[in-house]
Amino acid sequence: MENWDEIRTAFQVARVGTVSGAAEVMGVHHATVIRHIDALEKRLGSKLFQRHARGYSPTEAGRDLLQVAQTTQEQFNQLASRIKGQGEQVAGELVVTSIAGMAGMLAPIFASFQAKYPQVVIRYLTDMRLFRLDYGEAHVAIRAGAAPQEPDNVVSLFRHMRVGLYASQAYIAAHGMPANEADLLKHRFIGSENVDSRAPFNQWLKARVPEDRVVFRVTAPEDGQVAVKAGLGLGFVARSFAKDAPDLIEVMPPRAEWDVPLWLVTHVDLHRTLKVQSFISHLKAMVAKDEPGQ
Repeated sequence: MENWDEIRTAFQVARVGTVSGAAEVMGVHHATVIRHIDALEKRLGSKLFQRHARGYSPTEAGRDLLQVAQTTQEQFNQLASRIKGQGEQVAGELVVTSIAGMAGMLAPIFASFQAKYPQVVIRYLTDMRLFRLDYGEAHVAIRAGAAPQEPDNVVSLFRHMRVGLYASQAYIAAHGMPANEADLLKHRFIGSENVDSRAPFNQWLKARVPEDRVVFRVTAPEDGQVAVKAGLGLGFVARSFAKDAPDLIEVMPPRAEWDVPLWLVTHVDLHRTLKVQSFISHLKAMVAKDEPGQ
């Protein structure tokens, strides 16, 4: 495409918002950026940007063009990620994404993997959104809940995250230990901001404890675990977190009905590459050693 450089330039201007910023990203002179924008606008017969004191903002036509550029860049990143993963050596970048709150379990596994394969650089990403494996955003994903259904992904059950009901020593000292399930109604709870959360332990709590007893709500499970540790109330904590928090007291041990299934997900194009298979094998072996003490 003869004007691809111009489209790339327009994309960078929209992303950074200034000509000088786009020039720095692309490693060209700012005059080149202006020339590309002017030429592209002339070719399309439409203004792509509104110029103002703070920089450049895309017009409606600009946004349409940039959506095409964004899709093209994502597809190129996907291709680049697949090509990088095809080398038959365990080296280079390995991108792993998981639900938040798993760093405590995964960090020692990452450490032992890099000790075995020192040429691997690991990027560990967590976010509320799902990373797109089909766009090359990650090599390996660990997801919770219902089994992922994307057709181009290879999915296997990784493990069940065991969850118990815990309180801090300070909370128990101030409010006492619940004697039984009925006694829970006298206590304060930490729960999810999403009252319709489908997490099994949140469903269990919703069915047994009045809403006004949930006095502290969080959007992320790891924030709830920190709140339990701080003594704000009773709350559900992953056993992998609790075992490293000696101040926590187990109010009710993990139940099978509270377990959260975790899924190991890879894209079909990268699943059998040496780097990905080496990491998955190492991950499963390390978790199997720890399984009895979850």
